[in-house]
Amino acid sequence: MIYVGIDIAKETHVAAAVDSDGVIVIEPFSFSNNHEGFKLLKSKLDSLDKSNLLIGLESTAHYAENVIFFLHGCGYELAVINSVQTAAMRKTGIRKTKTDKVDSLLICKTLMVNSFRRYTENDIKTLKLKSLCRFRQNLKKSKARLKIQLTSYVDVIFPELQYFFKSGLHIKSCYELLKVYSSPDDIAALHLTKLSNILTKASRGRFGKQDAESLKSLAKSSVGVKNTYISIQITQTIAQIELIESQLNELETVIETAMDELDSVIMTVPGIGKLNGAMILGEIGDIKRFSDSSKLLAYAALDPVINQSGKFNAKRTRMSKRGSKILRYALINAAWNVSLNNDTFKRYYDSKVAQGNSHYSALGHTAHKLVRVIFKLLNDNITFALV
Repeated sequence: MIYVGIDIAKETHVAAAVDSDGVIVIEPFSFSNNHEGFKLLKSKLDSLDKSNLLIGLESTAHYAENVIFFLHGCGYELAVINSVQTAAMRKTGIRKTKTDKVDSLLICKTLMVNSFRRYTENDIKTLKLKSLCRFRQNLKKSKARLKIQLTSYVDVIFPELQYFFKSGLHIKSCYELLKVYSSPDDIAALHLTKLSNILTKASRGRFGKQDAESLKSLAKSSVGVKNTYISIQITQTIAQIELIESQLNELETVIETAMDELDSVIMTVPGIGKLNGAMILGEIGDIKRFSDSSKLLAYAALDPVINQSGKFNAKRTRMSKRGSKILRYALINAAWNVSLNNDTFKRYYDSKVAQGNSHYSALGHTAHKLVRVIFKLLNDNITFALV
């Protein structure tokens, strides 16, 4: 067996290869994170027997992803190593030298003395899901921030508007109005028929002429600050929100299509939709990484923290929250939806509330149960059967 170790960096990677006896087959060499660099890496690897080759690299954030996709596409067997394992291997040496060349050989030796799970096609698919879902979460956070900004702008220029749109400013009829007429003076100067038409069309008949009259009256008596600069910020903030909404729609279609192709058993759980299921699968990756459900529970930051010292024992425990925040968020949401759609989970949630737990505490317990179920489903590739 030939072991190839790749030390990943942002711009330049270093690779080396050794055989089963520890003899260096390929001296450490650098290759750039571009087409020419990857071409050099492949030419070096092509000189070796692909069927007797294992490539290892450390999981270093996103920097390793393009290398993983490239090598997997070329048909090489891959193993991703935790940096803790290579650090432990480094401690066994007499010298504590750390360079990229030394690290590439260290990864080779780590591959030799440890058993690592090979990267699979499923890993590649879930890695793509993880990337898409995290990007979606970032877009949603950006949209939420923009909504808060928009509300603050309207509070300054037309504070009375919140009393007209009682269900909130962030609805289509409000946006359609503010995109063109973003100040009280503009709205007050509008012909009643035109204002009525704008509101009626945008709200699909919810608002009419009488509502337009009320809005004009509010605009005429508004105590808002007369500031054209804020008006510009309002129109441009709405444009940004609508752009993100269109991006989210497009992105969610891609994620849902990817979930259809993956055809995971997680979709047999009532209450778990494609988007939430994608977040869970993307963050978990290959379920075989976890030896039991408690390991998955810890990774999801849902494991309990025990507070005990001497004769003191805390009456309540809390979640550690040391793990994947996105996975915890997805599982908590899923737990609530599953409890609404499945009698077994509904009874379990209700029993925790009956014991005196708050809604969120009961939801945490329900998420624990859901993690154990998901672990079983994915690990054994079986469908959900609880009624």
